[in-house]
Amino acid sequence: MSGIDVVFLSTMVGHSERTLQIVRLARDRVRDEALRTLAAAIEATEADELAAMRGWLPTAGPAASAAAHHHDGHGDDAALDRLRTAPDADVDRVLREVLADHQRSAADLARSQVGVGRNERVRDLARRIEQSRAAEVELLRGTP
Repeated sequence: MSGIDVVFLSTMVGHSERTLQIVRLARDRVRDEALRTLAAAIEATEADELAAMRGWLPTAGPAASAAAHHHDGHGDDAALDRLRTAPDADVDRVLREVLADHQRSAADLARSQVGVGRNERVRDLARRIEQSRAAEVELLRGTP
């Protein structure tokens, strides 16, 4: 696994941790059933991906320690605060906005990895992340 693969995995670990924070923060307040279902699917998918990535990183060899990554900053704390303090009537709208922006950045990151990654397993994960996050953004923004 190359250094760029390790950096991608490490960055995605932090990004997925933040995604889980976002969906769990709003989970009990979401009113729209379709949004609730989408958020649950995102939570399940990213929890599985997170477990896989955490499992791969220790096996990456010297590149993993060279690319040690701090996982804070994978999202705007102001966005979390917006979601946390949103009145009940606005939670669905704020969740859609916050999550769409967050997932768009994951799709962008994954798209870049597909082009530069060296490890085929990591590149395959990046392809799947790019496709799933782009589809999620479309659903969140209500565009076909």
